[in-house]
Amino acid sequence: MKIEKIRYAFLAIAFTILTTQSQKGKVQNPIIFADVPDLSIIRVKDTYYMSSTTMHMNPGVPIMKSSDLVNWHLVNYAYQTLEDNDDRLNLDHEKNDYGRGSWASSLRYHNNMYYVSTFSGTTGKTYIFSTKDIEKGSWKRTVLNNSYHDHSLFFDDNGKVYLVWGGGKLQIVELKEDLSEVKEETKKVLIENANAPAKSDIMLPAEGSQLFKINGKYYLFNICWPKNGMRTVIIHRADSISGPWEGKMGLQDMGVAQGGLIDTPDGRWFSYLFRDAGGVGRIPYLVPVKWENGWPILGENGKVPQKLNLPANKSLIPGIVNSDEFTRKNGENDLPLVWQWNHNPDNAHWSVKERKGYLRLKTSRIDSSFTQVKNILTQRTFGPVCSGTTMLELSNMKEGDFAGLCLLQKDFGLVGVKVDHGTKKIIMIDAEKGNPKEIESVLLNQNKIYFKAECNFKDQADQGRFYYSLDGKKWIAIGKKIKMPYTIPYFMGYRFGLFNYATKTEGGFADFDYFRLQDKISEMN
Repeated sequence: MKIEKIRYAFLAIAFTILTTQSQKGKVQNPIIFADVPDLSIIRVKDTYYMSSTTMHMNPGVPIMKSSDLVNWHLVNYAYQTLEDNDDRLNLDHEKNDYGRGSWASSLRYHNNMYYVSTFSGTTGKTYIFSTKDIEKGSWKRTVLNNSYHDHSLFFDDNGKVYLVWGGGKLQIVELKEDLSEVKEETKKVLIENANAPAKSDIMLPAEGSQLFKINGKYYLFNICWPKNGMRTVIIHRADSISGPWEGKMGLQDMGVAQGGLIDTPDGRWFSYLFRDAGGVGRIPYLVPVKWENGWPILGENGKVPQKLNLPANKSLIPGIVNSDEFTRKNGENDLPLVWQWNHNPDNAHWSVKERKGYLRLKTSRIDSSFTQVKNILTQRTFGPVCSGTTMLELSNMKEGDFAGLCLLQKDFGLVGVKVDHGTKKIIMIDAEKGNPKEIESVLLNQNKIYFKAECNFKDQADQGRFYYSLDGKKWIAIGKKIKMPYTIPYFMGYRFGLFNYATKTEGGFADFDYFRLQDKISEMN
């Protein structure tokens, strides 16, 4: 009997070890293999919310929700358009706002209200949006007449509200209780040289401020970038918000940096950060945090782990990106949250209602430059590989109209149909180094065409390929593979885009039957 008990005990221990091992390492970094930069995360009871940056895309400042810190889905946006009367935002008079719009946001929860603030290099203003219902509610909009770069909105437990912002030299200012104005007399330098802990010549001074108060101490997270080095996490702490502040290097591995701290309901801590990952964009990572002598210690032996003891990653479809058949039931939104317009949309010239089951893109003016075209409807590309397909009906296009599927960034590529002297041509264009060139054209003798765009981001291959099909079954490669570099002028990962524009006569339209995503590509790529 005693031997049986010992045997049972050993089996129980072995089972516990195996169970523990099977539970560990479930999630794979990056937690999202898509462009979700400048993340700010809060936890409300057992639910997490995250805001991010999408700059010149609209609606803007996406809000995502998760129950496990790993698997996220879009639930709202802070605004539909940042401003309506700006030529840059409207793509009017050959002006645009690529790489600007709204930047890093700060997400907060205080006294049963949700707040998300952001700033704009376009308008030179800071915007604070507030709501009681972050998932379905409307937002109150407050505008400050100054652009507080990479700021952190912070509600202290003494009832005061602050903004911390800056680059290298970090500043702080107190806000009025209703957040309507800053108290200019309270503005002061918080940390004179926040780069100092990196002990190096700095290419990018400390920015991306995120301020927290944990167990009575203040913690300020920033990123800096040493010359000939990598993006680096800098952490400062203080017993009082006015200082003195002491700093240290928090993490320097793989360029994973810029973010903050989040805890789980069971008391574990993580740092949410992101990494520059080439053409797909800037992608989120989680690293475990342990506390030593009042400091958060990031990573495992100073490294970003490949796996974490969190639930496994599920597909980004349908939470972050999704297919769309363009069929709408009564009461459904015209466009699901996965879609964003390139710049401000012209809502009079698109519809999912004029023809049931189709997205109709109508032309409203003459355009000569693709990147100035209004109403390009976009979704994120994602890694490691992905493809998007669509079918177009072309019978209502006019002379000079051009409609199709693109991969949008400064060095864009596209495949589409252009009406040229009464004939239709399938054309593939590559804008390598920002210079659009027609690579191949094929005559088309029908009014229906299928297009596919494939992306390979595996090991930062950053390549795209376009295809067409006459029947939706046999796919034919057109043109050449395109290079898909991440460029600073656009400051965004590549986007799938559906487009239609006029080069000669306005008033035509193209109908898109569907847009379908897959997380695989053909062997031809």
